[in-house]
Amino acid sequence: MTAGLLLAAGAGRRYGRPKALVELAGEPLVRRGVQLLNAGGCAPVHVVLGAGADEVPDLPGAVTVRHDRWSEGLGSSLRRGVASLPPDVPAAVVVLVDQPSLSPVAIRRVRAAHTRGAVIAVATYAGRPGHPVLLSRETWPLLDDYAIGDRGARDLLRARPDLVVEVPCDDAGSPVDVDTPAHLPSA
Repeated sequence: MTAGLLLAAGAGRRYGRPKALVELAGEPLVRRGVQLLNAGGCAPVHVVLGAGADEVPDLPGAVTVRHDRWSEGLGSSLRRGVASLPPDVPAAVVVLVDQPSLSPVAIRRVRAAHTRGAVIAVATYAGRPGHPVLLSRETWPLLDDYAIGDRGARDLLRARPDLVVEVPCDDAGSPVDVDTPAHLPSA
């Protein structure tokens, strides 16, 4: 069992509102993220919510995790998310709510890398790390030192390359962020 962790707590300042609530093809990005993780075979799926949490629609197939300290940044949301997972979960696939072009194929690939022994598996696009990122439970305590402010696991990946397996995903979606309304892909 590999959990899915959708980070959707931010205020979306550059976007002008919480990105979790932004719609693409009539569906909020937060719901699309839950569907992505479910389609990628993750269970359970936890969604970390902060800004706009009271406006988020029902999320079938997910557990919502309220994070009142969301303004401390992405790192605190990541730490809150992994802390919310059941004790029998050996790993979590982390995705961001503002990456609607990710593919379930990429999620299945990082999960397969974990099955083959990867402690951390990171999807790469044109040789550059992106999402999804799979973190084994043994790495979660390390996040206290690396997932700080607006930094998620990136510094951990750089500091501990011995733990990282890169998983090419060039043909499996795109990790492009939706930072402004102009970045939202067409349906």
